[in-house]
Parts: sequence; structure tokens; C-alpha cells
Amino acid sequence: MQIAKAFGAEVTGVCSTRNVDLVRSRGADHVVDYTRTDFTRTEKRYDVILDNVEAQPPADVRRALTPTSTLIPNNGPGGRRLGPLGRIVKARVLSGFTRQQLKSFLSVPKRQDLLTLTAPLTTGQVTPVIDRTYPLDEAADALRYVGAGHTRGKVVVTV
Repeated sequence: MQIAKAFGAEVTGVCSTRNVDLVRSRGADHVVDYTRTDFTRTEKRYDVILDNVEAQPPADVRRALTPTSTLIPNNGPGGRRLGPLGRIVKARVLSGFTRQQLKSFLSVPKRQDLLTLTAPLTTGQVTPVIDRTYPLDEAADALRYVGAGHTRGKVVVTV
């Protein structure tokens, strides 16, 4: 969200009630509290949706896209047999049958991309949200905390 804002995008964040202020403080132009409003059932349409949670079926999320926009699923357990690979394949296959693009999120570090991010990081436009910090000998506790699924930012293990 912060990166999109740093490069001029209008951003809507979808989060629970407890995270509304956090999302707003990180620059969201609009915030939808999913405990009160289902963003897929409003009249608002989006050019890109980066779905970090996949709490709703892709067909429902696609309903919130414009006819030629992009859905990027970024999480979720995937299928029983193929895991997340099934999600990637399904997105590519479905893209062949719609003007909407369904793209998998793959992070491939590139030097130029990292250099491009230097300015917003240096100026403070992009700042990490650190939920908790654990010493290395408590890494198992950190993993359990992340596994519970309610982090509000990154969990850091210090070495």
C-alpha cells in the first residue's frame, strides 16, 4: 500500500476494525472495514486488487474489478494437492477467458527495482510496520505468533 501511494496510486485498504487507524496512518485514501462492509458488493470498482488474504472466492473479488483490470492473489492455502501452485495455474487459465487479468504474485528481486524503492524508503514515504520483535532463541514463539494469523505488520527475529 505504501509503495503504491509513493508512486501516485489512489489506494483503498480493506482490513478489520482494529486495523482501520493503522491502514489510514500508512496512507490509504479509503479504508473499508470488512467486518461492516463487503467491498465486493459495493458499486466501487478497482483497477488492481492485490489480495493478500484470499478470504473470499476469486469470482467474488473479480466482481469488484473494472472489466479490464487485474487481480493478484497473494496468499491462501491453495489446493489440497498442488498447494499454492494450483492458485497460480488457475489464475493463468482463467485469464484466457476474461479481459480481466489474473496474475500470480512472484517476487523476483531486481537491482533496478530495489534502486527505485530507495527514494521512498529514504524519505520516509515507505516505512515498515513492525508488530513484534523476538530474540533468536524465541524464534519458535515468533513463528507461532505469525501462524495464529493476526499480525499487524512484520515480525522480526533479531540475531
